[in-house]
Amino acid sequence: MMMPLYMYSLIALFISGIFVYVLKYKHFLLMLISLEFLVASLYVFLFFYCKQLNFEYFISLFYLTLSVCESSLGLSLLVMLIRTYGSDMIMSYDNLW
Repeated sequence: MMMPLYMYSLIALFISGIFVYVLKYKHFLLMLISLEFLVASLYVFLFFYCKQLNFEYFISLFYLTLSVCESSLGLSLLVMLIRTYGSDMIMSYDNLW
């Protein structure tokens, strides 16, 4: 059984999100953006998976709600770190490690 073309593109999007997360670990904002990219690609994959197997879409709505909560938490952490330290550079927070 061959996977459709959109599955390959979703896997490529997920791997590119992981690639950006690993390479751009110095800036907290770029890490948050790449995590949101990962979450969005997983959401689309979950949506197509539910569509293909004729499941209800309630689980995708629940996942989307949790991802919005996760992004708001990440942005609040970003604002707190910038107000405290003045930048979003991860390496400048010596007391976090």
